[in-house]
Amino acid sequence: MIKQLGVSATTPCTHPVMRKILTDAYPDARLVDDERITDEDRLIEYLSGCDAAIVGFEPVTDRVLEALPELKIISKFGAGCETIDFDALKRHGIRFGYTFGVNRLSVAELALSFMVNALRWITPLNQAMRAGDRPRYRNGELLTGRTVGIHGCGNIGKEVVRLLKPFNCRILSCDLKDYSEFYIENKITPVSFEELLHQSEVLTLHLPKTQSTRGLYARQVLESMRPEAVLVNTCRGEIVDEEALADRLETGALRAACFDVFAVEPADNDRLLNLPNFLSTPHIGASTEETRVAMAQAALRGLEENEFVDPEKFYDN
Repeated sequence: MIKQLGVSATTPCTHPVMRKILTDAYPDARLVDDERITDEDRLIEYLSGCDAAIVGFEPVTDRVLEALPELKIISKFGAGCETIDFDALKRHGIRFGYTFGVNRLSVAELALSFMVNALRWITPLNQAMRAGDRPRYRNGELLTGRTVGIHGCGNIGKEVVRLLKPFNCRILSCDLKDYSEFYIENKITPVSFEELLHQSEVLTLHLPKTQSTRGLYARQVLESMRPEAVLVNTCRGEIVDEEALADRLETGALRAACFDVFAVEPADNDRLLNLPNFLSTPHIGASTEETRVAMAQAALRGLEENEFVDPEKFYDN
């Protein structure tokens, strides 16, 4: 029985529908409203006296948990767990609730729209028309029949595969995990990282942000991609070297890139953002009304359906 719930995740507290879902379930919940908690001291102060919490990307560290002895359950709102110390959760005996893949359709649809946009030159043509250049036409390419590489074939990667079915693409996948049954069922070719870079005409990233993926797409890796390729990133910032990417796009060594996530958010890399062959959105992958409702419901469910964690289970996702 939860005595005091603290919601430190800003998004569900400021969205009217999600807020109502939370308060209907827990009328006395402590809601953070529009404050974004980014430091340990403020999180400790805010969750003091709570035996349960719904967190977003606040720093759930060993120091925070040590200072909150009454806290017994944490439920995660949204996707991504890189700010949670799961070893500390285990040491302090705190149960954790999380639903994988709640945002998979929303993010996959955005990735698909990015692919079509880039292949048909929609962004630079739209910019030219707005600037009064009066472009007549520019030939693009169909998504249908293209070779699409998926780096990370978890929940979102699998949803991208499903959405691509009508386009009859040749789909490649690179993942540390063994999804052989899914590959066979969906006629997907598993490939090495090097093959993924060399063969993909469209390469879409669906990776977690971990020590091994931070900076993975460095300059040398980007140089291994096909020059006519499109790079799509709807997973996490810091995985791609943004300055190296800008160099490739600026010289035409890479056809186009479409990003929803950045190393610094709100994004401030104006050199990259202003390139005509770069399409950007402000981390809206999960920003659909349907997904937001599902995420709030999943966060509440995590307060009831939780477990003592195996850290490896979450560090890999």
